[in-house]
Amino acid sequence: MSKINLPKWFYAVVSIALLWNLMGIVNFFMQINLSPEDITALPEAEQALMNNTPLWSTIAFALGVFGGSIGCVGLLMRKVWSMMALLVSLVAVVAQMTYWLYFTTAVAVYGNSTYVMPIIVILVAYLLFRLSNNGIKKGYLV
Repeated sequence: MSKINLPKWFYAVVSIALLWNLMGIVNFFMQINLSPEDITALPEAEQALMNNTPLWSTIAFALGVFGGSIGCVGLLMRKVWSMMALLVSLVAVVAQMTYWLYFTTAVAVYGNSTYVMPIIVILVAYLLFRLSNNGIKKGYLV
């Protein structure tokens, strides 16, 4: 383990980010476990969004939240490999959110507020990747 002291905020920020990603995992499982009855109870426009989601987007969702969680655990363990997990997460999140915002009717269905969460998700994934990259450069991660 590196003798270099981490900034005091490091473990707090990464722990919050891990909780964020774990909530994403819960959301992922809730989405993939929706029953046909659950989907039919949604308004017609939302049903179309759910029923027309391609498999690759669901896989990107999984890679985003699981990669982010694994990456955060790696950061807490001060491991260099966390950067690769966080890069996978970032790429997956950008792919999924780009699809959601620009290739579906989500904005028409939910309004302009639809942009808020994807921007936050991409920003968090990017900042976590940057944190791991900077951690390697500064010798925090081994």
